[in-house]
Amino acid sequence: MGWRYIAARPVTGDIIDWDVPFKADSPPRRELNGPGRMSGTIEPEYMRLLAKPDGLPIISEWATAIFAEYDGYIRWGGLVTNVSFEQQAMKVTCLGYTAYPAGMPYLGDTIRSGAKQHEKWAYDGKDKNHDGYIDGTHPKRKMPKRPKDKVGSRWDAYDVVRHIWSHLQSYSMGKLGVTLDGHDSGYLLGAASGEDPWQLQWWDNPDCGSTITDVMNLAQADYAERHYWDGAKEKILHHVDLGTRRLGRARNDLRFAQGENVVEVAKPNYQGETYASDVYVLGKGSGAKTARARVSAYDGRRVRRAKFITRKSTANVKTLTEYGKKELAKHTEQLTIPSIAVRAHRNAPMASWAMGDRILVQVEVPWVGELAIWHRIVAEEIDMEHDVAVLDLTRSDFYG
Repeated sequence: MGWRYIAARPVTGDIIDWDVPFKADSPPRRELNGPGRMSGTIEPEYMRLLAKPDGLPIISEWATAIFAEYDGYIRWGGLVTNVSFEQQAMKVTCLGYTAYPAGMPYLGDTIRSGAKQHEKWAYDGKDKNHDGYIDGTHPKRKMPKRPKDKVGSRWDAYDVVRHIWSHLQSYSMGKLGVTLDGHDSGYLLGAASGEDPWQLQWWDNPDCGSTITDVMNLAQADYAERHYWDGAKEKILHHVDLGTRRLGRARNDLRFAQGENVVEVAKPNYQGETYASDVYVLGKGSGAKTARARVSAYDGRRVRRAKFITRKSTANVKTLTEYGKKELAKHTEQLTIPSIAVRAHRNAPMASWAMGDRILVQVEVPWVGELAIWHRIVAEEIDMEHDVAVLDLTRSDFYG
């Protein structure tokens, strides 16, 4: 039993080598809301690197996907994004499939979510002198009040994410076979009043990856990619799980305690100079007419510190406030255990957790003492051979 590395062509899904002699630098890294990463080397005696019938070497940038299998399960998968050479060895870096949208321009149909629809009215142009009366009426009749413009349909955040993936995979050499969950997030883009529609327009040169990140942040939602065998174990399938809205759950059934299964604790973090109690978000507009929102949090002990950020894509105060809340959370977060190393234990069997799960971390920190703080699992590196895992964490209350 051990790791097996499988190489495939990303577009066709054809497996081109069932056992690549890949030596990973460390276990593959899975991430919440990110693609994860795997890197390693291949020694020169790997003569099968010679070109396949398609004219490309087995390991080729953006033409090869490598999947890490252990005990019959695909534990990680990603695209080869960089190949270099260190002395005689080939150095290979892979990023998960959800890295694909990053840097890709959006060239699809325009989306205007929550835009006002100006409809024709029978009295348009009937008061040319603007005196409030209908032109040419005797006796004069007052102009009726114009009905309010209707507000167009509003897109759910997940519909936009699925739309962007569909757009990217509509190109013949972009068909990666990535599927996504079909449920909604419950967060509708654009203001309900129609005053500030959310827009996606190719002439604004939007980046697909950045747009997905932006939309997911607005919805306060999570995603995680996974790869798995089809029923015949001949093809590897790729899927993105979308949270409702957050992935994971509180794991009261698991225990993570120093001296039991926590074998190493990373140095805790405070804010230091990054601390802020007020965040001001500047939106659309210029000068004194610039849209602005303020979000603050005072604990009654620390002095006021303020920070500005800009989000020129919107003038909607509610949307700007949501940006501010997320930014403020970064700058007011209390003591955090950034990562722990855990060994297999009956308290928390290896891989018994899931991305996004909330776990109670019980450790002792010098100068602070014993701590028991709820954290979320935001990344993992599981060494299946040695039954050890490194879990990257963020305080659970960061997410509200």
